Amino acid sequence: MRKFFFPGLLLLLLLPITACTPSQNTTSSSGEKTLQPFTTGAIPDQDPEKLQRLYSNLADYLEAELGVPVEYKPVTDYAAAVTAFRVGDLDMVWFGGLTGVQARSQVPGAEAIAQRDIDERFRSVFIANKNSGISAIKDIQDLQVLKGHTFTFGSESSTSGRLMPQYFLQQTGVKPEDFKGITGFSSSHDATIQFVQAGTYEVGALSEQVWKSRLEAGEIDLDKVQVIWQTPPYYDYHWVINPRVKERYGEDFTERVQAALLKLDPNNPEQKEILDLFGAAKFIPTKNSNYANIEAIGRDIGKIK
Repeated sequence: MRKFFFPGLLLLLLLPITACTPSQNTTSSSGEKTLQPFTTGAIPDQDPEKLQRLYSNLADYLEAELGVPVEYKPVTDYAAAVTAFRVGDLDMVWFGGLTGVQARSQVPGAEAIAQRDIDERFRSVFIANKNSGISAIKDIQDLQVLKGHTFTFGSESSTSGRLMPQYFLQQTGVKPEDFKGITGFSSSHDATIQFVQAGTYEVGALSEQVWKSRLEAGEIDLDKVQVIWQTPPYYDYHWVINPRVKERYGEDFTERVQAALLKLDPNNPEQKEILDLFGAAKFIPTKNSNYANIEAIGRDIGKIK
């Protein structure tokens, strides 16, 4: 049986491959080239509706400041945020200390560029259900009283909801297996508050900033739950940007993004709303080396390889 070669058929077969090749620019119906959107994301550490409002407002601000289209893309969990940054689906992400280190270790040249004023001295709080009988803890060594009680962290990859609380517990000889039953991972700071307030767990650890924010909003019942201990300070949340953005928007784009974040002004009503949603008075510069201690602790407990 004779075989025939049709050049036209080969061209048709190759067309789908060409169409699927990623492009830095697209062409509009009028023939003008448009820039690929600058995509931002964040670890899902709070209620999704609160995050959508916060990052949508920020995307609008950045788009006006940078002169490029900006999109916010939500992710399902902490690991998904790191993966999306690594593969290039997200150009810039609001990470916690641990996830920021994880992401930068997988993307050479990635930079920590900005943090809130509160993030250079961030803290976690331990909270307890009032029916647990646990009183306020004044000295770190007294964390041993938590042995034998039910306990929940936040997300497994949360700096303020897991990494640093576990680190301070270990300093006093308290290990996860010392808690009653299976140690919990609530998935978010808001969920930790809800679980401890409801009595699902007797004790939980979470971001002090989220605790204060929910307290001010009247979302916490102090007749049922209370803060029993506050950790020493550490570096935490920060923006990390992918070096590949320079290929699309120019060599100075990282500096332009950083300048836009630092420019957010509490005296401007619209910008103040963004800062308030972040729980910050302003953004300040940061750098990769600020998280060296976080990296060391992450490697020690096996969260960074």
